[in-house]
Order: sequence, then structure tokens, then C-alpha cells
Amino acid sequence: LSMTATPIPRTLILSIYGDIDVSLIKSRPIGRKDITTRAVPMSNMLNVIESIKEVIARGEKVYWICPLIEESEKLDYTCVINRFASLREHFANEVLMMHGKMKTDERREIFENFKEGKIHVLVSTTIIEVGVDVPDATVIIIENAEKFGLSQLHQLRGRVGRSDLQSFCVLLYEDNIGDVQRERIKTIRESNDGFYIAEKDLLIRGSGEILGTKQSGMKKYRTFDIDDQENKMTIFEIMKEANEVAQNIDISKCETLLKIFMIENFENVKQSF
Repeated sequence: LSMTATPIPRTLILSIYGDIDVSLIKSRPIGRKDITTRAVPMSNMLNVIESIKEVIARGEKVYWICPLIEESEKLDYTCVINRFASLREHFANEVLMMHGKMKTDERREIFENFKEGKIHVLVSTTIIEVGVDVPDATVIIIENAEKFGLSQLHQLRGRVGRSDLQSFCVLLYEDNIGDVQRERIKTIRESNDGFYIAEKDLLIRGSGEILGTKQSGMKKYRTFDIDDQENKMTIFEIMKEANEVAQNIDISKCETLLKIFMIENFENVKQSF
């Protein structure tokens, strides 16, 4: 049994291929509201900081997510340590930081301070991505949002919106981002539906390999394309029938077929037949 709130494209493609049966839970807990998601360029960060002051004044809490712990010479990303230092100038003792290099007990203490309301802003890496439930945390700010994948953005966004309070997700991005990065941010802005987001992710970055380990990339079939919307239902019915047939195959008679999968030069295989 595999459970996920953010099915990655490869999971989707494997389920269609027939290796995974899927049950969908589309409803949300009673009283939960859609999270309002906004994309803001890094140049407008001061406006975001001013908005946080209003959130704190209401007694609510804020996550601020950065992709790195420390500065990197190779990666031009914001790090937790630097962002924590800059936010201390605005929020003084209302802010703490947390990251994976800290000892477990230290992280636990910091998070409990946040959960109990002793601080109202937690600057963190993605270690808060799962298993975190703070009902009065209503804002999450994801810095360098263009650097994250769709599944991770959606998972991070799910740290807020865990009560009947209106929650917000702010995606801070660099101005000069590429088309793919812009499309990811647009997708997160327009939907809170993890299944829709996973389908968009499938179209944007591909499913990867079914017979292999590659997690992304476009793989075209010889007879159809999985994102062919016009023939979607026909393809689904054919694959369903193929899956039922596959269940009755005697695997002991498949040695030749397995050998074909292992041979990279397909032309030689065709000639041998």
C-alpha cells in the first residue's frame, strides 16, 4: 500500500501501465478552505515582510522556506542562515530557524516553541515538508520557488490550510526565470488539486521510464502518446484490456521477450526475427 498526497508523474504512468491500482480520496476535511496562492518577484520582498507583520498581529504563524542551509558558491539560492539573520532585523525574537544539520532534540525544541506560539516565524529548509501540523500556521513563503518541483511545492503548501482559517502561500521567484519554471509556478497558482498538479507535472517534465529508473523525461510509445487528450478514453480502454491479458501470461515463457528488453540495438532484434 502506497499513500501520497502528491503523486509524481512516474507514479501516474505506472498506475496506467498496470503495476499499481489507484484509489482516490478527493474530498477534504470539513471546514478546510482553499489556500490562496500568490507569486511575487523577489524584488517585492519588503511588501511580503510587511504583510507578515499583519499575520503576527492576528496571532497566526508563518513558515519561511529556503532551499539551502548555507551559502553555496555553485548555487545562487537563498540560504536559511542568511534569511534568518535578515528577518531578525524585522521580527527580533519572533523568529527562529531550523534545518537538517541541527540535532534532533534542538529541532524538536524549536518546533515546539513555534507550535506553542512562543515564536511566530519559522525559517526552515524543506524538512517541514511532511508530518507537520500547526493549525494556526496560515502563511507559508517559499523562497526561490522556481527551484522546486511541482510535487514539492504542493507538499510544502499543504503545511498551511490545516484549520478553518484562511491560509496563504507566497511563491517568491527571481525575475529572469525560464518557461518551464514559469509554467510550474502558474500551475501551483491556479489549483489546489494534487491530482491536477500531478497531471500537469506529467506533461511538463515527463514520466520517466517504466522499465528503468529514470524519474523524468518524455517517453513516446510506438503506438500512442499518453497525453493524447483527443483519444484519451480509447487509450485507457486499450490499456485496461492489455493489462487484463497480461495477468494471464505465463512468465516462464517470456525469456525471449525479456532478452529483447535488455538489447539496446532494436534494429538488430528486428532483423533476427
